[in-house]
Amino acid sequence: MSVSLSSSSSTFLFKSTKKCSFSAQSISSNLLFKSQRCFPHICASSSVNTGLNSELDAISGFSEIVPDTVIFDDFERFPPTAATVSSSLLLGICSLPDTIFRNAVDKALGDSDCYTQDDPSLRLSCFYNKALVNVGADLAKLVPGRVSTEVDARLAYDTQGIIKKVHELLKLYNKLEVPPERILFKIPATWQGIEASRLLESEGIQTHMTFVYSICQAAAAAQAGASVIQIFVGRLRDWARNHSGDAEIEAALARGEDPGLSLVTKAYNYIHKYGYKSKLMAAAVRNKQDLFSLLGVDYIIAPLKVMQSLKESTPPPNEKYSFVRKLAPNSAMAYNFTDEELAEWNQLKFASAMGPATEELLGAGLDGYIKQTKRVEELFGKIWPPPNV
Repeated sequence: MSVSLSSSSSTFLFKSTKKCSFSAQSISSNLLFKSQRCFPHICASSSVNTGLNSELDAISGFSEIVPDTVIFDDFERFPPTAATVSSSLLLGICSLPDTIFRNAVDKALGDSDCYTQDDPSLRLSCFYNKALVNVGADLAKLVPGRVSTEVDARLAYDTQGIIKKVHELLKLYNKLEVPPERILFKIPATWQGIEASRLLESEGIQTHMTFVYSICQAAAAAQAGASVIQIFVGRLRDWARNHSGDAEIEAALARGEDPGLSLVTKAYNYIHKYGYKSKLMAAAVRNKQDLFSLLGVDYIIAPLKVMQSLKESTPPPNEKYSFVRKLAPNSAMAYNFTDEELAEWNQLKFASAMGPATEELLGAGLDGYIKQTKRVEELFGKIWPPPNV
């Protein structure tokens, strides 16, 4: 999902503070979803100001529909239920002169625990952690649901490194008195990331697995007890249009199914048939037809243009899409899985089950996150110390 941080006159979101000395061209981040206490009743209709009898009204009882792209001017029109704080969001904050979140970054850059460190790399890492948590704490005051905090993607293949980083971030949140139940930690769905999720969840720390593109990732994450599993529907479709040779995608196409929608369906049925606690999120949803096909999944991240179309449309009596629940625990019980899909996952099985689509899309996602994190650290190095420090 992407957050466009553009200058706004909204008094709710912006106050005049210090100016940054650089700009960010394209900012992407994530909004998230409400806390699990919203289930089994889905809370989307209470979080979006919709007209009565709109298509959005008709579907919001099946899944929580969350705005994908949120321009700050649109907070009143499509208020987010929860949020993600990430490297790209930090870049966006530092590209604006007026955002209220800028103060959270300045506080991080002026933190004495960080600037007294002699090692520049450790100092920048400290600044980065403090900025993430300061912004996350501010977001927790603005949204009713949970705040997901991005874990450094450079640690994606280091289980102990991920765990150490999460503990560092959680300690900072504790100092700011943000309750742990308000926080998720967003971890890439590598095998090492899934193992980190398993260990963190055993401590009661909530995890959000991202970059999921295959059933082996979704099933392993569910077995690990991940709180949220995020599947990118549109990205799988895009890959399938331009590539071939992925067995999982080829099987979906042979059945006449969209590979992204098929994976969400399979993951949902796996979670519910075998009693896993994970909630499933469908992201990179491109149109209303995608959304109608996913009704019943826990969270659907929808672009603003789709949200607006749903809000403005009233379904006629002969509407092609009847707004019935497509995914449900009862129907999940009848779904048949292959022996390979029902494996107790270990690292060897996991590695052999990852097809070329997963490998390529996961690698691209990690590369993007790493580049953004490095950009933030470089920019912090340029603007430190901030004014009045």
